Amino acid sequence: LGDSLPEGAARDLGFITDAVKRMQTLIQGLLALSRTGRAAKKKEKVSLHECADRALEALSLRLKETAAQITRDKMPEVLGDSTLLTELYQNLIGNALKFSKEQRPNVRLTVEEQGDDQIFGVKDNGIGIEPKYAQQIFQPFRRLYGAAEYEGSGIGLAICRKIVERHGGKIWVDSEPGKGAHFRFTISHKKMEG
Repeated sequence: LGDSLPEGAARDLGFITDAVKRMQTLIQGLLALSRTGRAAKKKEKVSLHECADRALEALSLRLKETAAQITRDKMPEVLGDSTLLTELYQNLIGNALKFSKEQRPNVRLTVEEQGDDQIFGVKDNGIGIEPKYAQQIFQPFRRLYGAAEYEGSGIGLAICRKIVERHGGKIWVDSEPGKGAHFRFTISHKKMEG
């Protein structure tokens, strides 16, 4: 009908198109989460430095657009799956870039020693998170902000949690609104979970 489409029909068509796009995003997110749970696990020596490099390469366009500053601590080798660990860093760094609002993103890849354990992380200067939502955000489709405000499916942090759990570790966030977020995780030295 082109330009002769009645105004009400055009509005309804717009609603339908938006709903289909949202459904497509949700389905793609569910497939990604499912694949993460089923992906073949390789337990080999992996350089986290190289995983971070591959993640940054995948995010290169967004890094240029935001003029982000990325720094990192000395990153060790761990036992794990390099593909999954690259995806973990890509999701965490991608969120740091996305939730920076109007300021230039400042992202640090951290490594902390705590006894015999190492705690890895991605720290940013973004909008932060209310502490009461610190566990909820790792659930699939638990978004703190509307899709109109920030793009995404609401599945990225659930994928991060699954990757860390498959590596025998745990993931959490330390954050306050307006003061950035520090997503931290551990990786077991002994085994990878199934």
